[in-house]
Amino acid sequence: MNRLVSAIAARLTIIAPYLWLLVFFLVPFLIVFKISLSTTVTAMPPYTPVFDLAEGWAALVEGLRDFTHENYLWLWDDPLYVNAYLNSVRLAAISTALTLLIGYPMAYAMARAPSSLRAVLLMLVILPFWTSFLIRVYAWIGILRPEGLLNQFLFFLGVIDRPLVIMGTDTAIYIGIVYSYLPFMVLPLYATLEKMDFSLIEAAQDLGCTAAGAFWKITVPLSVPGIIAGCMLVFIPAVGEFVIPDLLGGSQTLMIGRTLWNEFFANRDWPVASAVAIVLLLVLVVPIMFFQQAQARAQERGR
Repeated sequence: MNRLVSAIAARLTIIAPYLWLLVFFLVPFLIVFKISLSTTVTAMPPYTPVFDLAEGWAALVEGLRDFTHENYLWLWDDPLYVNAYLNSVRLAAISTALTLLIGYPMAYAMARAPSSLRAVLLMLVILPFWTSFLIRVYAWIGILRPEGLLNQFLFFLGVIDRPLVIMGTDTAIYIGIVYSYLPFMVLPLYATLEKMDFSLIEAAQDLGCTAAGAFWKITVPLSVPGIIAGCMLVFIPAVGEFVIPDLLGGSQTLMIGRTLWNEFFANRDWPVASAVAIVLLLVLVVPIMFFQQAQARAQERGR
């Protein structure tokens, strides 16, 4: 009896994550994909065909014939969407690189700190999560605007004689993304570096390696898993970011998150908006899948 209960519990443990993915990922994905193959109409909902299972199998088959892939061709033909994807990837890539440059020294210092201080430092990194994301972004408006705290402080120091124009530029977007997603970079890096055996660095220095050489030859290679995890945790949400570009960026800032919002709520073109979302998902998921396969093959070769 105990073995049967243990076997059932083990199967449920395995099935639970797949059920979660089925309900909250696959089913919504299929719904959005179905809408992306539909046609825009002035109705509620604003697309056709809309399936009604009560009409029977014949009506369902007839509705499937009305599907079209023209929404995806429209994305390719209209430079607005192509430029939005490219600009989103550019802003996200630069923001991820900046986050890595700032987050790596922080994580390294936390990993080398005394054990009694690590918990406090870790709490300070997590502390921003206790405040609403929207409130934190609004706070940067008060800091970066022409009459904001930053310009007032620089005027007080005599560094500038006219206000810096930061709001409404890509610089403000970089600041907002780096600030908001910095913990997502620091935490996986710290988890990797904290497990590292720092006696390897001392051994390398005893053998004549400089401190910088030991860092690049030992610390950085051993922290690659944390670097990759942190970059993915920052880059993926940054590509589809909407709030930060909308609040800190200018009206001319073109990112796919804002374009997606405009298609859904301003233009009420749900099929095109769904096609935009599907392409964005594929742009992000497909490279991750290839990377995971490459990592799995590398681990198998290392065994």
